[in-house]
Amino acid sequence: MADLEGEGSSPNEAMFFALSYLPLFELLTMARVCTSFRDAIQNDTLPWLKIVVDRPLNSRLSNDRLLEVASVAKGRLQALVLINCLNITDYGLLTVIHHNPHITKLHVPGCTSLSPGGVVRAVQLLTKDNHRLRSLKISGIYGIRPEDLHTLRGLIDHNTIQQKKNKTFYHLHGLESDDYPCIDVDLCPKCGDVRMVFDCPRLLCRQQQRHGECRGCSSCIMRCIECGVCMKGIDQEVEAAACADALCLECWLKLPKCNFCNKPYCSLHTDQQHTLSGSAEFICATCHSKFN
Repeated sequence: MADLEGEGSSPNEAMFFALSYLPLFELLTMARVCTSFRDAIQNDTLPWLKIVVDRPLNSRLSNDRLLEVASVAKGRLQALVLINCLNITDYGLLTVIHHNPHITKLHVPGCTSLSPGGVVRAVQLLTKDNHRLRSLKISGIYGIRPEDLHTLRGLIDHNTIQQKKNKTFYHLHGLESDDYPCIDVDLCPKCGDVRMVFDCPRLLCRQQQRHGECRGCSSCIMRCIECGVCMKGIDQEVEAAACADALCLECWLKLPKCNFCNKPYCSLHTDQQHTLSGSAEFICATCHSKFN
């Protein structure tokens, strides 16, 4: 650190190897530490080939800020991942793509200011001249019609050797994996809407899959947040949890419970629990507010 703070000094070479592994928030924070860090980050395109924006930056990201960040890649951006970036519009997305036509991963789930037409146009730009778009995530964007999905599939299938047909499980869909389909949404066989459609990991349900008994979006079929099984049948009743998510009996039994109401949190919401001093036990937020 001392080497970087001296006037006219150069960053340590080891820092360049670490830069490409830093998330965007940490990169932007480091760029404000000192001039040497700022210059090193701004002049090295490698850390900017993959831009991932999630909390806490997503609520503050504007079109102008996105264009500024993407410009550092100098047209070589390979992956653009914007998670719940509510202020990004078609203009911002399409401008970035216009200057970075070689993006192979475009993930914009929950970017509700984007339109289906804007997404289609973005994919058209990214599949020109036989360029291959490997992964597209658009769940949570309003108004996607079956014909939009058909157009997107046609564009991606035309430029992809084989569209992946792997199953999508509810409890794993937030994880990055090359095993998932190229497009994260599908036509729900229950309601007919274009949404994320999930398969069931239960052996019995997989055996019944030919009848479409247990495949559908989260609005049509309730699933356990921990293991992804469908909540149907006497043996799969919904168990009470301290959070708003559904739990099957098997997962409910495995999870730690609140000392007062005997309700567990799912793994995603353990940050809401209030740990009792000097022990691994906890009370849930509801009981904490009730008794304190």
